[in-house]
Amino acid sequence: MPSPVTIPVARTRDIGIMAHIDAGKTTTTERILYYTGVSHRMGEVHDGAAVMDYLPQEQERGITITSAATSCEWREHQINVIDTPGHVDFTVEVERSLRVLDGAIAVFDAVAGVEPQSETVWRQADRYSVPRIAFVNKLDRVGATLERTVDMMRERLGARPLVCQLPIGHEGDFSGVVDLLTFERITWRDAQGVEVQREPLESSDPLYADAEVAREALAEAVAELDDGVMAQFLEDGAAALDAETLRGAMRRATLSGDGVVVLCGSALRNKGVQPLLDAVVDYLPSPLDVPPIETALVKGEGTVERVADRDGPLLALAFKVVTDPHRGRLVFLRVYSGVLKVKQRLQNSTRDRKERVGKLLRLHANKTAEVEVAGPGDIVAAVGFKWTSTGDTLVAGDDDVQVVLAGMEIPAPVIYQTIEARAAADEGPLREALERVCGEDPSFGVREDTETGQLLIGGQGELHLEVVVDRLRREQKLEARVGRPQVAYRETCSSTATRELIYEREIGGKAQFAQVGLTLSPAERGAGISVDADEFPAVPPEMVQAALEGARDALGRGPLLGYPVLDVRARLTQLGHREGASTDASFRAAATMAASEALSEADPVVLEPIMEVEVVVPDNFTGNVHADLSTRRGRVLGMEPRDAVQTIRAEVPLAEMVGYATALRSTTQGRASYSMQFANYAAVPATTQKTLVERGH
Repeated sequence: MPSPVTIPVARTRDIGIMAHIDAGKTTTTERILYYTGVSHRMGEVHDGAAVMDYLPQEQERGITITSAATSCEWREHQINVIDTPGHVDFTVEVERSLRVLDGAIAVFDAVAGVEPQSETVWRQADRYSVPRIAFVNKLDRVGATLERTVDMMRERLGARPLVCQLPIGHEGDFSGVVDLLTFERITWRDAQGVEVQREPLESSDPLYADAEVAREALAEAVAELDDGVMAQFLEDGAAALDAETLRGAMRRATLSGDGVVVLCGSALRNKGVQPLLDAVVDYLPSPLDVPPIETALVKGEGTVERVADRDGPLLALAFKVVTDPHRGRLVFLRVYSGVLKVKQRLQNSTRDRKERVGKLLRLHANKTAEVEVAGPGDIVAAVGFKWTSTGDTLVAGDDDVQVVLAGMEIPAPVIYQTIEARAAADEGPLREALERVCGEDPSFGVREDTETGQLLIGGQGELHLEVVVDRLRREQKLEARVGRPQVAYRETCSSTATRELIYEREIGGKAQFAQVGLTLSPAERGAGISVDADEFPAVPPEMVQAALEGARDALGRGPLLGYPVLDVRARLTQLGHREGASTDASFRAAATMAASEALSEADPVVLEPIMEVEVVVPDNFTGNVHADLSTRRGRVLGMEPRDAVQTIRAEVPLAEMVGYATALRSTTQGRASYSMQFANYAAVPATTQKTLVERGH
């Protein structure tokens, strides 16, 4: 396979595959690798043999935990693929992948339709304006329907689907698809799905009438998004719109984000993957098709745009860091402009640090191949970096204009566990290993409890923490004891309080003075923290700034349980200083004390994370699940029948969901499944708050 830099930028595609857990993302990726010649056998998730699920935990659990990267070629285009996790505990892997991708394939289960994590990743893609196409998978399963999934895309995602295929056959009889652009039947002659057969759809075919209706609907949907097609559609009708005209308009709609091309198939049965690859080339953008990326100047104000040009200044983003047992730290990079070379000296403009490229590696899951250069659109791993972390910007060391890219939204941990080494000799290595995990996974956190001295690890869910502990055991040979999961609460205030404080001390024989007046009030839920001040022209600006910082520092620890404070407004209403005695430090200390005291007087309350839970359960166990959710302080939002199962959507406090997987298995004889994702923070009931405060949590 040629070096990345030999592929023209216009023929490069950087795509991700995203969806809800178990929709078939990894299976689809495995088929892509097989049909493009990267793999010589098809790995199966259910056999624990998927190429892209290379961690032992992924192979045992049959899920994707880390986003794996690979490259392949199709129709003389290079396609860089990232297979992302579907489990909500690993949502940061999706977040950082979408940050560097130009396009995405959203995979949907044709039976389940649009599921909760499908919505989450769709919103993440919206946030980064990532154009996407949809692949409705598993059409061979009982209860599978294309129409229902497309309807759910409209209702739940607000998408405008452009359905360009119809399935041939129903459920177990599914055998291929009808291409509505070319009016061809696409079937596969062999069980491996290698030989694609295209035949004209004859008027005598039972599907012909349905295909005519579907093509008319496609032409109308495309015309609504494209003025040129609309004029031709109104004048000559759908029949006059040839495949190239529709394809061009569908590409424009995809790139603008106005439309989503929908294809269908069954990756496990080796049907529908080659047309999906064609769609990646036809509809998803190259680095040249996306808008210039905006960067901020490191020195001074203003922004600078960078385009995908090999002759331009180097700009790359580090989106992932992993520790390789043989090569050490591997930093995954997306190159946006310029050319990255081995031995090149770089500047980490985010951290103001120098770096040097030791080696560049082209990625294929856990296998690599060394390359000398990488250009715009390439995704590579660099060896030899010392300081670079997730979200950092890298530019050429000799570039006069230092710029930095916007970082990524990393979710804070919502659940914690105590952890301790089984042997005293392992205490140091355990802390070092946990620090390495923090460097690799920004959604994972480690902190020490100031009261008990215990070490706490935090993550996005029980599975997240379980996998980290398992990796410590397997990769670092470190055995650790972990405690029961603890919820990451937050605190806020429920009333307004005003506090005036005069800080007058003598420190080291020098007088210290500051006078601070502060008002604290509750903000609407989700507003976060705002700290501002009235105008104080008589007070030096650096002292005002110190007071603002002191007030903000005080909100890092609530008065009830010591958790961070949310949704509070603080305003400095009074500042008084004394010449020769007032300093930045005195104002910082005074504001910290005033804010802490005001917070204690403003009727503080404890907030708990609320999770959006979806349970898929057979009809005869619905009552059991409903009753169990009620005992967990759950609020059922609705129920939706799907063949012989019910889908229950509810909001439940995270504290009540600890150990839910085991309880659900026992109440449904192992026949139900569930998924959950963070929804919001809400005040705990008064009795619960009293219990939490009494035991100090």
